[in-house]
Amino acid sequence: MMSFIKDFFKGLIIGMGAVAPGVSGGTFAVMLGVYTKLTESLANIYHDFKRKMLTLFPLGLGIGAGFLLFSRVMEYLFEYHEFNITLLFIGLMLGTMSTVIKEANKKGFKRKYLIPCILAFSITILFMILENKNVINVIPDKEPGIIAFIIYGIIIGFGTIVPGISSSFILIYIGAYKIIIEAVSNFNLNVIVPVGISALLSILIFAKLINYMFSRFYGYTYYAIIGFVSGSIVTILPMPSSMRELLLGVLICTLGYIASYSLSKIGKK
Repeated sequence: MMSFIKDFFKGLIIGMGAVAPGVSGGTFAVMLGVYTKLTESLANIYHDFKRKMLTLFPLGLGIGAGFLLFSRVMEYLFEYHEFNITLLFIGLMLGTMSTVIKEANKKGFKRKYLIPCILAFSITILFMILENKNVINVIPDKEPGIIAFIIYGIIIGFGTIVPGISSSFILIYIGAYKIIIEAVSNFNLNVIVPVGISALLSILIFAKLINYMFSRFYGYTYYAIIGFVSGSIVTILPMPSSMRELLLGVLICTLGYIASYSLSKIGKK
């Protein structure tokens, strides 16, 4: 029973990470020590199905609860406290970095691992520059349809399972974040059902892919993740409007760092 409760709360944090822009549910899964268990179970779900379901159920229940509960909170926070909440997320991300780096070096470090890291970082920064120059402005001009909802679900699944990738941040870029948050907050099944089904299928597919990448290219894969995480921190860094706002933001960022770093230690234990 205690194991079920612990996995449920870990899933709750992962679900919150999937909703929070700039934060990766996959990164939280790494820092809480359940990432390998999660991806291996999903990648080979039909092998020893009953045991896999017993493993995945509390995590899945927590992820769903975190996503649903935190959506309404995020709707409010981004409307009234966008600067401070963004810096909190940056602190949370920085707090996970030491855990991800240690995990990346678990099988040894090679200098060539820095190549995918630099490439991933550069791609993330390039994406930000192109967006700022309106080169890749893809915000929809009309109400999205079923195809768009399926694409949103694929993005959510991708960000949930891949450490360092924030699906919410991608959804903000394509103008879909508020659509998803409002739909979840108001329990709009016309949006939730297609998005949820495609997200689940996306998680299953990407879990198999990530499991393969870790088994064959462990160091390269993890250092690419570090590059994406580092780039994400730069791209969401907000500008303060006053010295008071800056000081408060730094304090909140520091608290976020301490909280996520402490959670990573709990995950190791």
